[in-house]
Amino acid sequence: MPKMKTHSGTKKRIKKTGSGKLRHQKANKRHLLEHKSSRRKRRLDGTKDIAPGDVRKTKRLLGER
Repeated sequence: MPKMKTHSGTKKRIKKTGSGKLRHQKANKRHLLEHKSSRRKRRLDGTKDIAPGDVRKTKRLLGER
């Protein structure tokens, strides 16, 4: 059986923490920021855990089983 390949797009967007959780950057903080409120932009800072229902699929994309 051939080796499993890591999905390039996924590995660029998702990081694994030391405890094994998967984290990703929040959406909507890239452009068109002028009309978004400061409060909204602040809340988009930082990272967020991957939704529980998506963890299994995401791990597979990252080459884990």
